[in-house]
Amino acid sequence: MRLEHLRLENLRNIVALELQFASGLNLIVGPNGAGKTSILEGAYLLSHAQSFRSGAIDSLIRRDAERLILSAQVTRHFGPIRLGLARNADGWEAKINGSPAATLGAVLRECAVVCFEPGSHALISGGGAERRRFLDWGVFHVEPDFLAHARQYSRVLRQRNAALKQNADDAELSAWDEALTSAGQPLARMRENYFARFSAELAAILSLLLPELGAPATLFAAGWPQDKGLAAVLADTRSRDRARGHTTRGPHRADWSIRFEHAPQREHLSRGQEKLCALACALAQARVFAGAFGEWPIIALDDLASELDSAHQKLVVDMLRAADAQIIISGIDIPEWLREGSRPIRMFHVEHGEVRNLL
Repeated sequence: MRLEHLRLENLRNIVALELQFASGLNLIVGPNGAGKTSILEGAYLLSHAQSFRSGAIDSLIRRDAERLILSAQVTRHFGPIRLGLARNADGWEAKINGSPAATLGAVLRECAVVCFEPGSHALISGGGAERRRFLDWGVFHVEPDFLAHARQYSRVLRQRNAALKQNADDAELSAWDEALTSAGQPLARMRENYFARFSAELAAILSLLLPELGAPATLFAAGWPQDKGLAAVLADTRSRDRARGHTTRGPHRADWSIRFEHAPQREHLSRGQEKLCALACALAQARVFAGAFGEWPIIALDDLASELDSAHQKLVVDMLRAADAQIIISGIDIPEWLREGSRPIRMFHVEHGEVRNLL
């Protein structure tokens, strides 16, 4: 997969900006606050419809502007495709090849961007919601029915929670338990199947990036005890759910974890090791995508030099180049190890929300 062309309008401090990316390594340099991360963010939005940075989605729209517009040409193994997203106060509009898309998900399915950025360590050190979002993005791409099941589960979960708050009788809650089980069990199976593929790729990459921690192990938790069916667990926890006013077991509580032979607890990892774990997760997710579709997703590495030492930077970029992945890296300056290389790089300089080609 290649991001050939990207146009951004009214994204943060960017009024209007266009870039033509190379198929290999692309480097975006410039001072802090220039708009480098916003360019990567624009590509990421085409793949996720949300930012990798915190804050409300509408804060992405440039001050005093009414509408954020993103357009891109992406080349897949079957040929080029034009994608467009626009965001205003009413929500997202999505287009494919100039025509309205049936759903927002239809656009997101066509552009896969895997990103490593300064906040990525939260995937390891943060709560389960971040890990579920990460996992679900991967499942969404390899399981065509995942999004429909996820939306159905979310609807039923809201209705069951409302019934709990209204102190509905047991007969009504039993009906919601059945509906939640029907929607939730396929969701959990898809996640578990994906996680098995992801874990196999992750173990190999972790052994390369963090050999000092010993053998890695991963664990998937579906969100309820697996020695019982979901319906039985919902019935068992009904009294507690009534008292709390929400559903305490189910796929919405799923989580996963990484443990190492020499670091059995998450707290044993340094911040640097957390970052390398998060990077390994991103690369493993990219490998699963590549295995499913025969093409790598676009790899975005924001402020890479400040996140990794030069040896790990070079190791990761060499790995991605060997896989023929398209890479977009942002940074304040050109890393020294890249200055010494002979392979072609396309470089852009960004300042005050404007860009010019260096090479």
